[in-house]
Amino acid sequence: MSTAVTERGYEGAVKLLLERNDINPNTANTEYCRTPLWWAAERGHEGIVKLLLEREDINLNTKHGRTPLWSAVMGGYEGIVKMLLERDDINPNTADTEHGRTPLEWAAEAGYEGIVKLLLEREDPNPDRLGLGGETALELATPQGHAGVVQLLSEPKPSLPNTADTGDMWRKSANWEHLEQ
Repeated sequence: MSTAVTERGYEGAVKLLLERNDINPNTANTEYCRTPLWWAAERGHEGIVKLLLEREDINLNTKHGRTPLWSAVMGGYEGIVKMLLERDDINPNTADTEHGRTPLEWAAEAGYEGIVKLLLEREDPNPDRLGLGGETALELATPQGHAGVVQLLSEPKPSLPNTADTGDMWRKSANWEHLEQ
């Protein structure tokens, strides 16, 4: 499939091409090694992204960690980010190799509050991860004055039960108090 078709947003042409058996939707262009899904996400073409994601054989990764999720985040395309995050085979922790930042870190620095919220709802992105520059997503958002993003990243995470409390409960229920004497 020509990346020019997805890059320029010709949804009807993409739909017709995807109906053919001899078209590979994962063929990357030779100049940038970007797939049609990457280009559609990068250009904000939600309809094309949706068509491509309906395929089971779609490749979600590209070279250099600049995934379709990364390019949707960089463009601030919240709808596309949401579609991509609905898939279990998307890894939101993939950092680009040039700057070593994850989509969450880029979204935080850019002030994309809705995207940061979507990423945090997914629960697998690590907001405390240190990028190559040694900064967390919160530290990238704060100097930019992105108050909404700072608030999202500052919210306390659910904590695990206190193991000391559960340990006492287990000792008492098992009648092991005599061992502590």
